[in-house]
Amino acid sequence: MEGGESDFEREEDDRRELLRDRFRLPLISIAETEAKKYELEISQPVMACISDLAFKFTEQLAKDLELFAQHAGRKSVNMEDVILSAHRNEHVASLLRSFSDEMKGKEPQTERKRKKTSKKEEKTISDVMDIS
Repeated sequence: MEGGESDFEREEDDRRELLRDRFRLPLISIAETEAKKYELEISQPVMACISDLAFKFTEQLAKDLELFAQHAGRKSVNMEDVILSAHRNEHVASLLRSFSDEMKGKEPQTERKRKKTSKKEEKTISDVMDIS
């Protein structure tokens, strides 16, 4: 093993690099499109820097979202976690809240599931009902 790095760590680094490259290509394409729209030129080193910063930001965001869900006792991230992640930028948080409300409006209305009562609770309820 090189420098004490395990196979798992090397595989993880390889996956991260592949993900970073796949993230970088569409980001560069979007930046180039926006630059053309505003008749700007962006040098390759600046483009690389922007894509690296965006990737690092996204990695940190993913870690924060995971921690928010974990703190709430959940295994998956929900929209409230995403909105919470934008707390430092009220404009973004407001846009996310509007988007969330819009998505909730499009969801089919479902009945809320009732909590199942235990046998003990059912007996207590029936005992109370028999008092009269």
